[in-house]
Amino acid sequence: MSERDRLLELLKTRALELRQVTLSSGRTSNYYIDCKRVTLSSEGAYLAARIFLDMIAPEAEAVGGLTLGADPLVAAIAALSHIEGRNLQGLIVRKEPKKHGTMSYVEGPTLKKGAKVAVIEDVVTSGASILRAIERIEAAGYRPVQALAIFDRQEGGREALQDKGYRLQSIYTREDLNLGQ
Repeated sequence: MSERDRLLELLKTRALELRQVTLSSGRTSNYYIDCKRVTLSSEGAYLAARIFLDMIAPEAEAVGGLTLGADPLVAAIAALSHIEGRNLQGLIVRKEPKKHGTMSYVEGPTLKKGAKVAVIEDVVTSGASILRAIERIEAAGYRPVQALAIFDRQEGGREALQDKGYRLQSIYTREDLNLGQ
């Protein structure tokens, strides 16, 4: 079984719930996918990092995303990149600025101004979270060069990113779940 197929199997068996749910976007859906149930497991973290590392542009110097969905991904990708000699730095984007010290939205190693960053998210619905991460990474003086996600719900996020000049690259879309919708 390929790494991509195995990660999808883990998402279907551990992260997918078929029920009515209100999403963070405020929309309702008849399914919910909680990628953290997989990305916080050793196998899931490795598989996601392995796949994303191959997707990240060669010019990227760092990977970052909005807490909490991106946190396990950023850490796993940074660690695997070190093992493989790529040495991507990890950045975590806060939802609220730090209340003391730097009062920063972006946590992680200090990078040079204009450093290129691949921005990552677990699930994209409207695109609001990944766009917030992109804006805060830009405000910190870095240059977002990619938008990546494990799962694109195909509910407008891709288009919202395109409107801002970014192309969403996702490992999976709703069709991969075979929900018959």
